[in-house]
Amino acid sequence: MSTAGKFGETVASNYLEKHGYKILERNFRTKFGEIDIIAEKGNNIIFVEVKFRKNPEFGKAEEAVSIQKLKKIYNASQFYLNNVYKKHKNPRIDVIAINCFDKLEIKHYKNLSLDF
Repeated sequence: MSTAGKFGETVASNYLEKHGYKILERNFRTKFGEIDIIAEKGNNIIFVEVKFRKNPEFGKAEEAVSIQKLKKIYNASQFYLNNVYKKHKNPRIDVIAINCFDKLEIKHYKNLSLDF
């Protein structure tokens, strides 16, 4: 993972913890793909994709999340729920987009649709 990627995930983890989330895993890998952060809050288990951009030439971070990426996260989350996590909580997929152009900007997109 790149230094920028690690930085982005650290910023996202700190943001989540500051907002009451408990981090369960970082960089959870399965044959279906990787989940950047797995967290809990209240009655939810949240699978978080983190995107970080420091150069506007490549677009905003949130523009880099594709349907294909969400499908991989969904499949990896199902593996996690069926094989690792045995509690009954409501699963959801979030995206944290971090843009660091002129200033640090964090956007948290909650509960992305899983209707593919």
